[in-house]
Amino acid sequence: MTGLADADASDGFRESFLAGDALGTWLSIGHPALVEAAARAGFDYVAIDTEHTTMSLETVAELVRTAAGVPGDLAVFVRPASNDPVRIKRVLDIGVDGIIVPKIDTVDDARELISATRYPPNGERGVASGRAAGYGEHFVDYVEDGHADLLVVAQIESAAGVENAAEIADVDGVDSLFIGPADLSASLGVFAEWDAPELADAMARVVEAGNAAGLPVGTLTVRAEDIAARAEHGFDYQIAGKDMTSLIESGERIRERYAECASE
Repeated sequence: MTGLADADASDGFRESFLAGDALGTWLSIGHPALVEAAARAGFDYVAIDTEHTTMSLETVAELVRTAAGVPGDLAVFVRPASNDPVRIKRVLDIGVDGIIVPKIDTVDDARELISATRYPPNGERGVASGRAAGYGEHFVDYVEDGHADLLVVAQIESAAGVENAAEIADVDGVDSLFIGPADLSASLGVFAEWDAPELADAMARVVEAGNAAGLPVGTLTVRAEDIAARAEHGFDYQIAGKDMTSLIESGERIRERYAECASE
């Protein structure tokens, strides 16, 4: 996968992801060791965030290359900073398995997203023989069919996005809907109130929209203790765990255990 691997592996991951059978984890730290750790932990893919981090495209490219070199098949999603065709094009040229694009609020946003992932005459993506095209080795095939393997995830994280979720899900080329729980709660006026009825209702509407269109709907679950609750909301998949949060929580547990032993 990740652009240069064989097509059979890519097709297998695509099927697994769309069926809700793939488990991913969130990366905000731009170091290859985190990718290797995710693979060793048994995750099927990593989601690299460039919206809320300082990661450069060079760093993202190194993480993608690392994923291609780990034992087994580790797929890579990248979240670009915005629904910008230039940002999206540069991420796709690296050779990723999918993108999670933030702030898809309207059907026009979704159409612009899909256009940014496809070459003319079906879209506006610029043509180049980068890593995704094998540096030119399978340039023509990639330009003609490369978008077919790419997973495009539309992130719903506003009241407007919830309202338009059904139309967004019906846009040809959108493979999945993904709820950004923090931004959505803020948009609804119930920031970080995870049990708020308004948030639960909004998530249910997005899940229903995805189900009606035959699309899987996912979300980010930062803490392990929240996995069961998110599953009860009907999500088809979860990107579970976030590197920085996991490091902090692990450190806190170690410190607490050390304090207990020291006081015995």
